[in-house]
Amino acid sequence: MKAVSPYACKDEEAIRFFEEPKDLYRTDFFRDIDRILYSLSYLRYADKTQVFTFNENDHISKRMIHVQLVSKIARTIGRNLGLNEDLIEAAALGHDLGHVPFGHVGEAILNQISLKANEGYFNHNIESVRVLLFLEKNGRGRNITLQVLDAIMCHNGELPMQEYSPKKKTKEEFLKEYYDSYQDESLIKNLRPMTLEGCVVRISDIIAYIGKDIEDAITLGKIDKKEIPKSITEVLGVTNHEIINTIVENIIENSKDKPYIKMSQEVYLALVKLKKFNYEHIYRKANSEKDIGTYEIMFTSLFEKYKKDIEKENTDSTIYQVFLQGMSSEYLQHTSAARKVIDFLAGMTDDYIKKCYEKEINIHS
Repeated sequence: MKAVSPYACKDEEAIRFFEEPKDLYRTDFFRDIDRILYSLSYLRYADKTQVFTFNENDHISKRMIHVQLVSKIARTIGRNLGLNEDLIEAAALGHDLGHVPFGHVGEAILNQISLKANEGYFNHNIESVRVLLFLEKNGRGRNITLQVLDAIMCHNGELPMQEYSPKKKTKEEFLKEYYDSYQDESLIKNLRPMTLEGCVVRISDIIAYIGKDIEDAITLGKIDKKEIPKSITEVLGVTNHEIINTIVENIIENSKDKPYIKMSQEVYLALVKLKKFNYEHIYRKANSEKDIGTYEIMFTSLFEKYKKDIEKENTDSTIYQVFLQGMSSEYLQHTSAARKVIDFLAGMTDDYIKKCYEKEINIHS
């Protein structure tokens, strides 16, 4: 039997917001994996952008592939550190459920819409928690454990750190961070997971995309691997395979039997440089100004239309027929019209938002 780290989150420590009977054959974290896998929001990963939108190459990553890679990388690290793999897998598979159409570009657009509508800041990790707490199962939520929800909320893969250490929390402290994130712009950058497993998921998010995005960009002819500075490749390697192996092995070596997750200074600095390279050569060029302008029109025009439809109680509207019909009375009564539309838009796939726009806006313009 594999040794378990004294710093691992034990199965018996799982906390749910609502009590329910125990399963005879599945632990709470294992049940969370199933609940996330069988959720409607998980199905929509298959048609959501990772970086490159509407390309015709079938070998370019979608959000579905990204979350599976995060899960595999995180479980590899967790297994070698004696951590709770079920908690890790559940959080990894659920961490991007709140991602919007067109990836981070779409997220930035929806954030501006949310702020203008006085609904606070929009962040996909917070929306992922919202999906599981308040939207799935027709607005009743899936009663996911606190530890998994917290790992999802704190997964922000945009902020690499050399060392990640957990911060203990109660239900009340978790909920305060969740609600405060809508009003405090700086809070997202300072969230810390309550478990070591959450820390593993957070760094694994970066590991999963940093090399794969380069691989996709090379496949599409956006960059040449020779462009990557030698100061990076000499430390991390050139291929996605080499980059993943280097960072994962380094983390395991530096985190074994420790109450934190850590990289060596050399690997950490190379990772930061590589992330900067990706932003300058891939992410900032992944969408043209024309594309971004088109996405802004799609989001804004649909937001305005659906909000008016709710205010006028136009039950023939797509938002009623597809989203609001069947939702719990609690969700319908205690959610603003603007927030309902934001939830609907955030849950859309790339193709679906395009179809809605062409059907309901573009056809009349």
